[in-house]
Amino acid sequence: MIKILITDPIEKSCIQILEENGFAVDHKPGLKHDDITQIIDRYEILIVRSGTKVTSSIIEKAKSLKLIGRAGAGVDNIDVDAASRRGILVMNTPGGNTISTAEHTMALLLSMCRNIAHANSELKSGIWDRKKYMGTELHGKTIGIIGFGKIGKEVAIRCKSFGMNVIANDPYLSKEVGEKLGVSLVNLNQLLSESDIISLHVPLNAETKYLIDREELSLCKKGVKIIQCARGGIISEIALLDALNSGQVSQAALDVYETEPPLFPNELISHPNVTVTPHIGAATKEAQEKVSIQIAEQIVEYYKTKKLIGIVNLNSLKK
Repeated sequence: MIKILITDPIEKSCIQILEENGFAVDHKPGLKHDDITQIIDRYEILIVRSGTKVTSSIIEKAKSLKLIGRAGAGVDNIDVDAASRRGILVMNTPGGNTISTAEHTMALLLSMCRNIAHANSELKSGIWDRKKYMGTELHGKTIGIIGFGKIGKEVAIRCKSFGMNVIANDPYLSKEVGEKLGVSLVNLNQLLSESDIISLHVPLNAETKYLIDREELSLCKKGVKIIQCARGGIISEIALLDALNSGQVSQAALDVYETEPPLFPNELISHPNVTVTPHIGAATKEAQEKVSIQIAEQIVEYYKTKKLIGIVNLNSLKK
């Protein structure tokens, strides 16, 4: 019987599907790194969410491991290179949290532009100040979406419904893809210079690390607003803080951070022009259920038919 270790909280539906298909599942959420290294050699499959860091140390101890499943899209918490060297498949669940993340992006966008979080906090503390919180309409504004995958497209659809002009940057897509949604695909510099608001929706990798740094921020319109619901590290937090202090960036809304949980005190998080949430873009009941079922079904399908769904390191394994 194939043994599976799950080290993060996951919906019961995932475990049920796997057990109904003959897998032996040990659900041990909250296991520490050293504890995982002590037992990982007993398992052929490891399933994680974002909490577990699957390091090269864990992979080195995983003598029987054949597959690492990530219930979610991002795999930056997994040492994919180390897994590939060992011939271990790394599987994610693309699309499972698309709607939730797109909706959270819109929530941050509206909260930022209408100062919802700050106004809410002050009014609850007994302060009534209508003049202080002058907002910005979305209608007629240009939003630049960096990364036009599943989430980026859903954000574009919602922004269009608000009467916004949408432009996007994605070097892997043709202009025809954008035209179908009424979105102009442009190069990064053009997006930076033309956007009133910028929203990031790319994975974190070697190409996108600090994709937005001091130079890129200097190319933006004075007073640009930035939304970050992708992965921490795509935008330099030091550069963003400086741009907020100078007024080059008027407001920012952040759900993800370079270090999670962030170190406190934190000047960026406490900045008066920054709206923040603690990496909850995919934290809806619907998204959690979707990715839990999706990872279980993909694993079952692979072991039944060898069909490869959501494998992120297939090309590396072929080399």
